[in-house]
Amino acid sequence: MDVEALLALPDHMTNEESIIIQTPNSSNYSFSINTVDIFTLSTHATFHRSEDSLSPVQSLVSAGFLGNVPHNPSIAISLRTLEHYRLLRLRKPSLSIEAFAKVICDSYSIAYRRSYRTALADSFDIYLTILREVGRQVDTALGHDTPNWRVLNACAPCSYELNGESPLKFTRMYVMDGGNSAKRMMGIGDRQCGDTRVYTESDYKLPHTFVDRFANEVLQSRSAHRDNGHPDDIVSDAKEDVPHTHIIAEDCSKNWKAAADEDKKRMWAIFDETGIFVAACRHGFILWYADMIKSGELAKYPLAIVAKVLEVIGERTLGAYDIGCGFSSTVRASSLGTTFMEMQSRLCVDSFHGYAHNYVCQTQHHPLGIEGTGLEDFGVAERIFSASNALAPVIRYASAYRRHVFLDLFFKQWDEDKYANLGTMLLNNYRQALHIISSETVALEEAKTSLGIQDSDLVNWRAEEIHYFQTLGKEPEWDAHAVVYVELLQQMQALECEASASFNRFVSAVPHDYQFAALGIVNRWNMSSPEYQDTLKYLTLRKYHKALDNLQRLVVQHLFELQRLNVSQTGQLMIHPLKSIQNAVKKYNEAASELQPPRPPLEWSKVSHFSFLDEFNLLRETRQDIREKPWTKPAIRETIRQYLRIQRAKEEVIRCNVEVHRLHTAIVVENEAFARILDALKMSNSPIFVAVQQLLSRISQIHRLDGFSGDKSFGVRKGSSSVEIPSTVTTDQLLENDETEGLDEDNELERDIGTLVEFISDMVLRP
Repeated sequence: MDVEALLALPDHMTNEESIIIQTPNSSNYSFSINTVDIFTLSTHATFHRSEDSLSPVQSLVSAGFLGNVPHNPSIAISLRTLEHYRLLRLRKPSLSIEAFAKVICDSYSIAYRRSYRTALADSFDIYLTILREVGRQVDTALGHDTPNWRVLNACAPCSYELNGESPLKFTRMYVMDGGNSAKRMMGIGDRQCGDTRVYTESDYKLPHTFVDRFANEVLQSRSAHRDNGHPDDIVSDAKEDVPHTHIIAEDCSKNWKAAADEDKKRMWAIFDETGIFVAACRHGFILWYADMIKSGELAKYPLAIVAKVLEVIGERTLGAYDIGCGFSSTVRASSLGTTFMEMQSRLCVDSFHGYAHNYVCQTQHHPLGIEGTGLEDFGVAERIFSASNALAPVIRYASAYRRHVFLDLFFKQWDEDKYANLGTMLLNNYRQALHIISSETVALEEAKTSLGIQDSDLVNWRAEEIHYFQTLGKEPEWDAHAVVYVELLQQMQALECEASASFNRFVSAVPHDYQFAALGIVNRWNMSSPEYQDTLKYLTLRKYHKALDNLQRLVVQHLFELQRLNVSQTGQLMIHPLKSIQNAVKKYNEAASELQPPRPPLEWSKVSHFSFLDEFNLLRETRQDIREKPWTKPAIRETIRQYLRIQRAKEEVIRCNVEVHRLHTAIVVENEAFARILDALKMSNSPIFVAVQQLLSRISQIHRLDGFSGDKSFGVRKGSSSVEIPSTVTTDQLLENDETEGLDEDNELERDIGTLVEFISDMVLRP
């Protein structure tokens, strides 16, 4: 190894020092150049340029090397070294170019020089450009270059719809959320970034111009709401002709940063891009992402995602967002509202964040209570951010161009990993659903027998509970109208006194033959009307009832949350709700003291220790005394919850049957001679063979489950005429060497090791 040759290189290598041209006046000559190859540790090599070569760089690539610049390179790095670094980055996104350059220097036993890092970075940029161009040409040849092809085809279980398959309530389910780990520092002072390139080759990223179209949607909707006479309210929910209307309590998501006012979502000025807003399907495939520019999680980012979903994916989609309850109102009040409702689209909260919302929200927006969600927890976004956090130290100080290059690399590898894991995911989902159905159905039947109830009772009580919480704490419509009517009548009485005097003056001035027209309102209330007297009485109690209704809403909601957490009898209290209840008790006592005669005040020490509805005696004075309602009993509530969980498990089986059939058909149809291709891959020792073999093995395992109820044959994709492979061919026939048993053993071994590691990590170390 010629170490001296590398050590002799100065920090800034020049072309004259690195390239030796044998016969410069001829197009057919040989030249030498310094090289870097981590596999052979070569320091320089001689390359031959043929007459048909366009440049020396082409000769380098033909020999397996790539120069650091397109013309007259000073150093050549082997393609194997660059590919090795690319693979390392895909598996370890935090591995920087500088770190890899130091590894190369260590391998050559030389001191690290910044010029090596620069050469490696430039060569790697060129290498990625070549790979992208090759990929583009391959996509063109395969017909995969049409607009939105990736979103519409990458996830077969989501998009590969078949003729005659069971209809699904939601055609596609997705999750969206913002993360702030992918920040990028802006230039210091007047310093400008030298790399001014703009990365435009990613079909994951939404353009800034598209996202900014929704920048003023929230402000416009709030302005319109104030103009309609609701200055202090949040944007109200429009009534829909679809189940589960989106009505939430005002304080549902006020503690979430994403739900804050737009003018409060600022970010430190030291960052240019402050993070990314990501959307992914339920199987983990990335749909799109948007850059968050010098701001927090503004509403324009999820609005842009919803707009793309409506435009590309279409109708009957279900999206999850950590503030999906309140954001539903924002969408319907925006320019997307009409299309959103016409396409029967819907938003909810994910399971993890959903339990942090109040109980009113959970009855309508938690996945457990939404028909058609199956067992989906919508936790994909958190897993994406957990993995992409490794990119943070690499892209924090990178140029905007390289930041997007690395994000694009990460998302492509993420999707490839999700595709390889599709079979395992569907298998685990199917097993989980079958386990819930088999284990909890028996317990549910025993509970129904002991309580003397039927499924219809559970369904009716669930609907009654939802209706109760929709109207809880709200003044009845008749009362509100009656109050306004009486107030207007009182104003009219005062005006009539003035009008009477004016009328007398007018009558004395008109001719005797003038004919007056009869005017008036039929059945107008007067001061002696029973309705008038009842409303006057109600006005005196209105403040008291409003305070009592609000207190009822908070206490009932809090008690149900404690029951769900199974801490209703432990004395454990939740801090945030209690602050609201304290304020409600204070307002109640103020209103109660103004009554004639005054009502006794409510002591906070008693309210804070309520554990059952029966202890809340004031419920008897409210409009809706629910103490004797069956659905308020803990045993009934737990039975309803168990019933819902079983229903979601049955839906998961139906969806998995559809998705497994889609994936199975997609594999076969997209590979017309699949058996031959498998043989060719196996003969060539290709790593692709293992991935495909494993994917088919998972499908075979699903087919062999005791409770499998789907279709084991191939289907026909909607819009296609036929399937060339006979429907009699099964997955087992495609798998020449079925490794199902071995995979099971590997899974069991992994689980055993995981259990052991978890057990050891939980042990308390004693001296």
